[in-house]
Amino acid sequence: MPSVVLQLRNKAGLHARPAAQFVQTAARFQSQITVRSLTRQSAPVNAKAILSVLTLGAEQGHEIEVTAEGTDAAEALEALRHLIEDVLPQEDAE
Repeated sequence: MPSVVLQLRNKAGLHARPAAQFVQTAARFQSQITVRSLTRQSAPVNAKAILSVLTLGAEQGHEIEVTAEGTDAAEALEALRHLIEDVLPQEDAE
């Protein structure tokens, strides 16, 4: 299964609004997508379920691993990478 490791650079990490954006992005894809906190060594959770993502307690500076399996896995990982690395840090600057 393809995966990507990302570092959360935005101030809120994956809490509240950023978590909702993460889940909405993941939900656009048919692939099974999981996310886990490498920093907290958590078990993988469903990236399309807001409560599951919030339980990770992922904060600024934490590393997460996103894994996808399915026909659009590569596109899903790229969209989530773009959100974490490019979109959310820019929103903090506004």
